[in-house]
Amino acid sequence: MDISKKIAEELKIKAWQVEAVIKLIDEGCTIPFIARYRKEQHGALNDEQLRALDERLIYLRNLEERKATVLASIEEQGKLTEELRAQIQAAETQVMVEDLYRPYRPKRRTRATIAREKGLEGLADCILLQMTDKPLEKEAAAYVDEEKGVATVEEAIQGAMDILAETIADEADYRTAIRRTVMEEGTLLSVAKNPEEKSVYENYYQFECALSKISGYQVLAVNRGEKEKILTVKIAAPEETVLRYLAKKVIHRDNPHTSPCLELVIEDSYKRLIAPAIEREIRNELTERAEDGAIHVFGKNLKQLLMQPPIAGQVVLGWDPAFRTGCKLAVVDETGKVLDTVVVFPTEPQNKIAETKKIVRSLIEKYHIGLISVGNGTASRESERIIADMLKEFNLPVQYIIVNEAGASVYSASKLATEEFPDFDVGQRSAVSIARRLQDPLAELVKIEPKSIGVGQYQHDMNQRKLSDALANVVEDCVNSVGVDLNTASASLLEYVSGVSKPIAKNIVAYREENGRFTSRRELLKVAKIGPKAYEQCAGFMRIQNGKNPLDATSVHPESYPAAEELLKTLGFKADDIRGGLTGISLIAKDKKKLADTLGIGEMTLSDIIGELEKPGRDPREEMPKPILRTDVLEMKDLKEGMILKGTVRNVIDFGAFVDIGVHQDGLVHISKLTDKKFVRHPLDVVSVGDVVEVKVLNVDLQKKRIQLSMIL
Repeated sequence: MDISKKIAEELKIKAWQVEAVIKLIDEGCTIPFIARYRKEQHGALNDEQLRALDERLIYLRNLEERKATVLASIEEQGKLTEELRAQIQAAETQVMVEDLYRPYRPKRRTRATIAREKGLEGLADCILLQMTDKPLEKEAAAYVDEEKGVATVEEAIQGAMDILAETIADEADYRTAIRRTVMEEGTLLSVAKNPEEKSVYENYYQFECALSKISGYQVLAVNRGEKEKILTVKIAAPEETVLRYLAKKVIHRDNPHTSPCLELVIEDSYKRLIAPAIEREIRNELTERAEDGAIHVFGKNLKQLLMQPPIAGQVVLGWDPAFRTGCKLAVVDETGKVLDTVVVFPTEPQNKIAETKKIVRSLIEKYHIGLISVGNGTASRESERIIADMLKEFNLPVQYIIVNEAGASVYSASKLATEEFPDFDVGQRSAVSIARRLQDPLAELVKIEPKSIGVGQYQHDMNQRKLSDALANVVEDCVNSVGVDLNTASASLLEYVSGVSKPIAKNIVAYREENGRFTSRRELLKVAKIGPKAYEQCAGFMRIQNGKNPLDATSVHPESYPAAEELLKTLGFKADDIRGGLTGISLIAKDKKKLADTLGIGEMTLSDIIGELEKPGRDPREEMPKPILRTDVLEMKDLKEGMILKGTVRNVIDFGAFVDIGVHQDGLVHISKLTDKKFVRHPLDVVSVGDVVEVKVLNVDLQKKRIQLSMIL
């Protein structure tokens, strides 16, 4: 298989682009580095295209390896024909390769194996050829041999039928055609084991859906219901269609002696051998497809969450709400340094509201707190009411925001949090995390395992390795898109930088602690385990503010410093002019082709350098919608049908989006209520996590704590 050509066709890009990227990957380059600093070589493919290319490259290379193993195994058996070799080499999927290998794969002892050992293969061939003019009993009589274990004519015929059933089941073309027919015409059925039992799977107690139309979230839901032993799930195949197809393929003569026997063989082959395997394969395929879709959605949601704009320049009070054990508070300064921690007891059972207000007011006045970040967990609603009352009562110039605290408890109990705050308990660490994730969501959220952040669906049911790899790629893309401050970044953040491993990240922090702040990117080469290749991959994503070279604060790669310096000189600027940003430089540098030729770099690289000199260290998160800050509280019982409210999209799933409208319980905007302007294939086509949207209240169910919203106003 020509892998480059195949990937180019699938991704609808040029073969030379694929070849260039494969060469760079094989040289040890990372996807963020290729995307940002090798645009000329691959024609400016974006992160998403490059990730898809990398994924397919791994799959197709594994496929080629599997083909080589299969071919070697069949050749060793002396059964490899040129036709079979060509079929295996032309196979485009792992399933197709396994179908072709099935007849030659070493098997455990089957009924057919035993029949072959008894010497019944000749009788099987006789039935399959359909040429005999004698009754089968007469043909079979010659194969009765008690020494071989064939005592009767009936046993001989049954053994021959077992051989034929397995032969038909092993035919790759038949399996491919049957699999396609079942996918096109079959249905997935689920029923409750106990219909009287109440559960979250009630929608699937009597569920039937065509396999060709079933949604990913439905597949994952029935899988989970089956795993929890609440549902029984099966595939209803078009059995008659399949049996007719097999009969047409196998019975090619109207022979009264063999046709009835072959009809029984076909039915046995399908029901006993083919159908269970096909059902397993289709269930696996549906699950894999559903997981891939869910992982894609999770990745998109995670990216939006990580790329939330930081609220910089404010002292923040992090508030981790609770009942019995009290609310843990942590004050962090503008840089995220912890200034103070305290525990207050405004909620049940202590109800020390007046004391809490007094303590919080003194903290606000002492540290000039401008913002309170409240976790959305247990006792969040009660805490919010107290905060809102206090801000009104004392007329304080402070706002608050409810923050999704998913993963805060996971982080606070982790080894990383223990190393970061050895003297704090888990509650204090959680409060610090809640405060910091407002100041810099990306820097804080990278400390938490991505799947614990809570912006997906059915994440615990998926292939965990595939999920972790996909989400790690998303985090890597986000971190490298923003860049990191080499002098303040934690090891958790640094390890997502292109070319930086966990040991290197720790070595960078250790070097910083021992030698003080980095003053230039070149200094990275003094860090243990950073060789020329790792330096090449990571340097452009590291930022040094107020360093020796102003270019170190930009995303211009050190390999392009000579070109950038020459460009500045040509346009009449000095290196120090970069520090404030060279507004309008793009207007001066008009003839980019001529300039690029003069500087000996590509036009795309030149455009990137100019963009960076114009706005050095520009943060792409600035373009994202800002979070909604609140000063007053709204409760679920305050909601009325028809109300129009502003909210923040918290999670996007296959069938809609959950929106935080400030009442603790997120409301669901069903996919059908996202817009009336166009047909919506997936909610991600309309909304993303972090979007600020206007919604209308459709229905409020206080008992079930469900809110139905619409974005069609």
